[in-house]
Amino acid sequence: KALRELCFGGMTCVQNVDVVLFQILLNYLPLDQTLWDSFLKKQRELYTQFLKEMIIQPGIAKANLGLSREDVTMEDHPLNPNPESRWNNYFKDNEVLLQIDKDVRRLYPDMAFFQRPTEFPCQLILDPQNDYETLRRRVEQTTLKAQTVDRNRSGVTNVSSPGKALNLYPSNEYEVLPNGCEAHWEVVERILFIYAKLNPGIAYVQGMNEIVGPIYYTFATDPNKQWKEHAEADTFFCFTNLMSENRDNFIKSLDDSQCGITYKMESVFSMLKEKDVELYMKLQEQNIKPQYFTFRWLTLLLSQEFLLPDVIRIWDSLFSDQDRFDFLILVCCAMLTLIRDQLLAGDFTMNMRLLQVQYVSYLRSQSPPLYCIHKSLNLVYLLQFFSLSLF
Repeated sequence: KALRELCFGGMTCVQNVDVVLFQILLNYLPLDQTLWDSFLKKQRELYTQFLKEMIIQPGIAKANLGLSREDVTMEDHPLNPNPESRWNNYFKDNEVLLQIDKDVRRLYPDMAFFQRPTEFPCQLILDPQNDYETLRRRVEQTTLKAQTVDRNRSGVTNVSSPGKALNLYPSNEYEVLPNGCEAHWEVVERILFIYAKLNPGIAYVQGMNEIVGPIYYTFATDPNKQWKEHAEADTFFCFTNLMSENRDNFIKSLDDSQCGITYKMESVFSMLKEKDVELYMKLQEQNIKPQYFTFRWLTLLLSQEFLLPDVIRIWDSLFSDQDRFDFLILVCCAMLTLIRDQLLAGDFTMNMRLLQVQYVSYLRSQSPPLYCIHKSLNLVYLLQFFSLSLF
């Protein structure tokens, strides 16, 4: 309880604590600190086992790793129509992988971090003696060049022509890292791919990359090399725990249920109506519906609305609150209250632009006390002040 209270007030001013705090508040690390070493060793070994079992091309023997994988036979080959065929599953996985790949390559484009090589590349995957293929290489192979499959939020599947897929990524768009190296975005890609494989009911939905990104960044930039070295495995389990609480927002069939995203979006406006009826009526008059902008706010936990340092600071408070997603609704309502004067004065076009695109840009253009990262009076404290005053 004391830790939650401290973290809620902001622990980003204390060096090297976010990794441990996130792992505790996301119910990853046990509260008994004497168990940490054995627990982390077990979990990291488990993640390695996931890699061995799920990032493998069928037909490649792995005798040197002690795994019993048969070579290609007449019973299981790439053209085998049997639904139980490993090759059939492999090709289905490629459709999910391509969606992940397109998103993670562009993760936080205003930062160079995710394009830089990691200090601790996954040797299991990169070691040529192990015969594992990197996911980057898998994307480049003809399996995925045959067609580009894209499934949007509404469940509509679009299949592009082979010609377009061949130029999926311009050769000059991303620097190709030398053999033996991998960029941070490739690590995030692997985390999301393993998650999709282990959770076929939800698999991968666009936007999950924006949730795993800040967690991985926090872990992978920690000064303590012992934490940094295992950032991939630890991020995977923390992300999995967070998604266990947040996954209903990504399941379309639950959209209109009481636990779905539609109910939560309407809750923001219900809260606004109760606390600021004038602003609520203004948005109603302009026919500005909550789904126009709160969908992204709620599903991505505000990760696209603020700069990354502020996202991590907001998550300090969000994760430390036991009713974290109820608190998120309060914060979203506070975000509207914070710019109420501009919304009341603006027309439909101006307000939609402000809410959907330019929220952070507007706040940064105001006086320093309104938006100042990591200062005693910053946006996060203002959001807390407004959201807590809504009670």
